[in-house]
Amino acid sequence: METTLGLEIIEVVEQAAIASAHWMGKGEKDTADQVAVEAMRERMNKIYMRGRIVIGEGERDDAPMLYIGEEVGICTQPDAKDYCNPDELIEIDIAVDPCEGTNLVAYGQNGSMAVLAISEKGGLFAAPDFYMRKLAAPPQAKGKVDINKSATENLKILAECLDRSINELVVVVMQRDRHTELIKEIRDAGARVRLITDGDVSAAISCAFAGTNIHALMGIGAAPEGVISAAAMRCLGGHFQGQLIYDPAIVKTGLIGESKEANLKRLSDMGINEPDKVYNADELASGETVLFAACGITPGVLMEGVRFFHGGVRTQSLVISNQSMTARFVDTIHMVESPKTLQLH
Repeated sequence: METTLGLEIIEVVEQAAIASAHWMGKGEKDTADQVAVEAMRERMNKIYMRGRIVIGEGERDDAPMLYIGEEVGICTQPDAKDYCNPDELIEIDIAVDPCEGTNLVAYGQNGSMAVLAISEKGGLFAAPDFYMRKLAAPPQAKGKVDINKSATENLKILAECLDRSINELVVVVMQRDRHTELIKEIRDAGARVRLITDGDVSAAISCAFAGTNIHALMGIGAAPEGVISAAAMRCLGGHFQGQLIYDPAIVKTGLIGESKEANLKRLSDMGINEPDKVYNADELASGETVLFAACGITPGVLMEGVRFFHGGVRTQSLVISNQSMTARFVDTIHMVESPKTLQLH
């Protein structure tokens, strides 16, 4: 899968990022998202595969493209039988977020990116459009920190695993009313808090890379992005746990269904009979082969954002594979026309 799709999925996220970056700082988050969706879908439909979107554009929005269940790839087209060989057909499940951090793009803030994860059919958890309590940490702390422990306990464990004092640790938390007590506890324990307004996929992945100065992600964010984060963290050997949140009273902000009871019924209808189960990365991204790709739209901790210059565009992407056990940073210059000079700085 990696050999066949590796380069192509990089191009998928690159095209989405470039399209969205044209709307950076223009205050139009919906447009920034829409053009990213269109560009991502167009490039996906040029890949020799039969893909199925298992996590896509919001269920709540009745999205016309990259919706959950949509089939993408050359081999899903009406005339596919003319040029697709069933014996060599790649069937995959795909989780996408064409513009992770739409507000970040709209207001020209750091940390937005185009992301996707792929695995063989059935290899990604089809999370509902709910919220998820998350805990991400570096590989050294894998299996040692635990989402069921208090933030204080986890910080003590994390400090021991990293051979640091607690006051040297940085924890990323989304700036939401629901996190008031969590933020206070982290600070009282002695650690430092980095608040973000959007984009917790980047924060989760950053925990797995030394030198990012991000040591943990704690708190509640969107469940679909949790699965994408888990796919990357499984490939990187980092710690990731997620627990679905189905009670609107816990979330406090945003939509999460009509009621706790209705959400529990919905989970049951989806075959999720343990609503309080804590999932680890291997369960959220259980496929034998898992690939993750991201491309920076605006500058972030791991990647530069899209940069336009006369005659071309420069992007920086990241592709992670559990098959080859690699994390590749890809710096690409897209030549729209013959440029007078390639921008290497």
